Amino acid sequence: MANVTETIVSSLSPYIRPETITALLHTKPTDAALAALSVFILLRLARAAKRRFTATKLRGPPSENWFFGVGDEVLRAPDSSALYEEWEQAYGSVYQIPSTLGTHRVVLCDPRAISHFYAKDTTTYVRTPGALFMIEELAGRNLLWAQGDAHKRQRKALTPAFSNSAIRKLTSVFTDSGYKCVDAWNSIIENSSENNGAVIEVQGWMSNVSLDTIGIAGFAHDFGTLLGKHSSVSEGFDRMNVESPPRNYRFLLSLVIPWIVKFPSKRRGMVKKLNSTMGEGAVPVLQRTREEKAAGAKGGSERSIIELLIKSEDDSAELHMSSQEVLDQMKLLIFAGYETTSIALTWALIELSKNQSTQTKLREELSQFTNSDPTYDQLTNSLPYLDAVALEVLRLHGPVFETTRMAGEDDIIPLSQPVTDASGKLVDHVTVTKGTLVTVPITYANRSVKFWGPRSREFVPERWLDGYDSHGNLAKGASKDLSGHRHLLTFADGSRMCLGKAFAVAEFKAVLSVLVRNFAFELRDGPDTKFESQRTFLPRPRVAGEKGVNVPLRVRRLD
Repeated sequence: MANVTETIVSSLSPYIRPETITALLHTKPTDAALAALSVFILLRLARAAKRRFTATKLRGPPSENWFFGVGDEVLRAPDSSALYEEWEQAYGSVYQIPSTLGTHRVVLCDPRAISHFYAKDTTTYVRTPGALFMIEELAGRNLLWAQGDAHKRQRKALTPAFSNSAIRKLTSVFTDSGYKCVDAWNSIIENSSENNGAVIEVQGWMSNVSLDTIGIAGFAHDFGTLLGKHSSVSEGFDRMNVESPPRNYRFLLSLVIPWIVKFPSKRRGMVKKLNSTMGEGAVPVLQRTREEKAAGAKGGSERSIIELLIKSEDDSAELHMSSQEVLDQMKLLIFAGYETTSIALTWALIELSKNQSTQTKLREELSQFTNSDPTYDQLTNSLPYLDAVALEVLRLHGPVFETTRMAGEDDIIPLSQPVTDASGKLVDHVTVTKGTLVTVPITYANRSVKFWGPRSREFVPERWLDGYDSHGNLAKGASKDLSGHRHLLTFADGSRMCLGKAFAVAEFKAVLSVLVRNFAFELRDGPDTKFESQRTFLPRPRVAGEKGVNVPLRVRRLD
């Protein structure tokens, strides 16, 4: 009962005094239930009335489903960016879409509005209570969960571990993981009946690359999956991805009824088990590092992730974190290390298999490295086609489709171009009220014809080479108006821009450079093979129509 009470109080406290809610919930059970229901209904009516008189009335698509609005349609769409683009063309760069239980979400497709939104992330625009519950249940109260001052403190404590100087020292770890994969694939090919090649399910291997890399680079711990070692963490993720895909209705209802995510389900049980498994893997590593520090051991970088986390546990630390916060950061980093970069690498191998000329061109650029590997500075600044391939993969195949937040206070959102509101009036700003859900469709911004031209949904790395002027700025196209890393929203923007973006990009480039120099890749079933995204924790690619999240490619060893 205590957990339920805490959940309800935290959900309604932005609107009603916590002591009032608590008093209502501690009356007789029947009265408490009626009181809670009354509070909920009154809250919805009050917020609706306030929006009616103060919020900008926006145009948008009609709803054919009162329970879920168009939310289920968006989640089921093969490419949600196409839906958002269709609505943007019909209703303008800021519009509303029907959401759960008759509510609406405001959608921002205007560059200035998007920049304003991300600039106020964690302050004016905050995660929904349902999202906070789900993050905490998966990996605790970590950087992804934290809001406001707690978020600033945690992010500042971790920032040195993701600086350019820190990542430069990790480049050899990235390439070593690539070579371990090369050795494993060579062994598979040697035992294959095919001539100098084999069909290999590459997605699982890219997950192993990512998990082992974050283990060594972040925590000085080798999970050993590339060498065939069993990992309970990897097993937990794989089981989740195959056995228990997320349910759309639970997520959509949580936007309005956040405590619904607390209801028992098979997936919730597996999420809690995965949280526990990640913790069991992290605790011994933390304890070993604490003991080494207490014994005065030297050798680890004071700017490494694990060293910074241990340092922050000290009560005298300026950016102090509790032992539980430190453990939760490790669980988050394991999750991010397993899911995000592995998905990008898998999509890169798919795109190179589909576009043989691109694969050849990339291999030619990398052919200068016969007896050595690219340095961090070369990966970052001296390999333009590798950079273009990386950016194009990140543009088309980012791991997050959209950002949805709840307005924690009334706000006025400026626009770069006026839009027509529901009354037919042109407005150059939009007013949103406290409690309004606001969405930035990341896939729309990354794939829109308006920003990226008529071939916006095609894999064209050359757009990054042709599109720059002598100062490194995009010389053509409206994409220059977009904020974010290299005009992409793949890593979000503002105070919640992905802290590990430089780490992830460097790892991606280093591993891909090793694989492309050692193997040629083709689609198992020919050039017309179709792929789709399967929603797991994050959307993973798979062959269209097949079960699971397998990506079988024909891998041939280069002479």
